[in-house]
Amino acid sequence: MRIAVIGAGTIGSAVAKALAEEGYNVIVTRRKIEKVKWLEEYGVKISNNNKAIAEKADVIILTVKPNKVKKVLEEINPAVEGKILISFAAGLSLNFLKRLTGAKLVRAMPNIAILVKESFTAYTADDLDRKEIELVEKIFGAFGRCVRVDEEYMDAITGLSGSGPAYASVFLESLIYGGLKVGLPRDIALLAAAQTLLGTAKLLLETSFHPAQIRDMVITPGGTTIDGIFELEEGKLRTAMMKAVDAATKKSKILSLEIGKSERVS
Repeated sequence: MRIAVIGAGTIGSAVAKALAEEGYNVIVTRRKIEKVKWLEEYGVKISNNNKAIAEKADVIILTVKPNKVKKVLEEINPAVEGKILISFAAGLSLNFLKRLTGAKLVRAMPNIAILVKESFTAYTADDLDRKEIELVEKIFGAFGRCVRVDEEYMDAITGLSGSGPAYASVFLESLIYGGLKVGLPRDIALLAAAQTLLGTAKLLLETSFHPAQIRDMVITPGGTTIDGIFELEEGKLRTAMMKAVDAATKKSKILSLEIGKSERVS
């Protein structure tokens, strides 16, 4: 099984490394080859010829920016005809991609936690058989968890989990600064905040607890936590987070419409 990763930037390089560590035969492309030379340590082959590696690959993963997708697909067609092609491009629908290629298409949205093999990857596909879906999920499983969704949810996925690590980092940084404000050394504040979020996430994923249950397990009447929660509610943290997801989702939809309009004009 040979997998081609076209566009080995931060996400593409992480995908290539994770797949190589799972034993896949991986080849990547990038214009500046020297930027990804480190991948050779993991057995990854490197090229700057998109068409050549697409011809040799069984599965192609496209990790270029949305505005580069059309150009790349024009370059690698018809080498991808009938092959599985996974697109990580935000906002580009399956119908949009079908107008550009005869490949078997998968639209996916991972996140930056792919760097530590803890991505949440949502995907949608409508022309793959059961074995091909199993293969796609095995590929995604190399760098985290995945779930298949209806395409109508992909913009919302982009707004929640695609952008989510940024929201979580803002919250994490706020916790760290809170620790600094009350006198904790910087290294301890960072570790305490990060491990607390990690542990809470594992509680949610590995038990049947609802977030509200975890919150109430920590709160005691007249205790320290309820005073902290009061301040969070006063600052409308929940509303701000909900608005962030909503705004990012709307932007994803706008980008999709803009790219589609550009395609029709050209």
